[in-house]
Amino acid sequence: LIGPHHTMPPVPESQKKKAKAAEKGKATAKDALKAKKQQHKKLRTLAFQRAEKYAAQYARMEASEIAERRAAKANGNLFVPAEPKLAFVIRIRGINGVSPRTKKILQLLRLRQIHNGVFVKLNKAPIHMLRLVEPYIAYGYPNLKSVRELVYKRGFGKIKGQRIALFDNKMVNKQLGGSDIKCVE
Repeated sequence: LIGPHHTMPPVPESQKKKAKAAEKGKATAKDALKAKKQQHKKLRTLAFQRAEKYAAQYARMEASEIAERRAAKANGNLFVPAEPKLAFVIRIRGINGVSPRTKKILQLLRLRQIHNGVFVKLNKAPIHMLRLVEPYIAYGYPNLKSVRELVYKRGFGKIKGQRIALFDNKMVNKQLGGSDIKCVE
């Protein structure tokens, strides 16, 4: 029934304010999203560059070890590789008949249940502890590939007291960025 002589009813002032605020909110949200995408792209690029750098470093280390091994063989000497700095320890036996000392060592190693596994930095004290609980554990020295696979598949971090899976480099950067750890690699 609105004809050429009739005008639209006036829009209430509160509705105009709401529309204006919503439009402003959309603009700021769009800007924030754009900034977030740029930050994410920058982080991805940085993670890729670091991964390339580490891959090149590991390749150099491997090549130098092979060269040292060949040089030792050519000179008739023995090559002794460096001691491993990291071990992966898995608990393989349960709790029946475990002495209190052994139980405490397993707790210190965070091996409270059967089939639990942890990475252990090797120095004198942990090596001694591993020897004492050897009947209850299995351990070995992982290579880079197995460490990477384990961290990506089963890696967890403590964030504000909560155990959270490591699935995103943004989370790692946010928590450990101050320590110059930007990504899982």
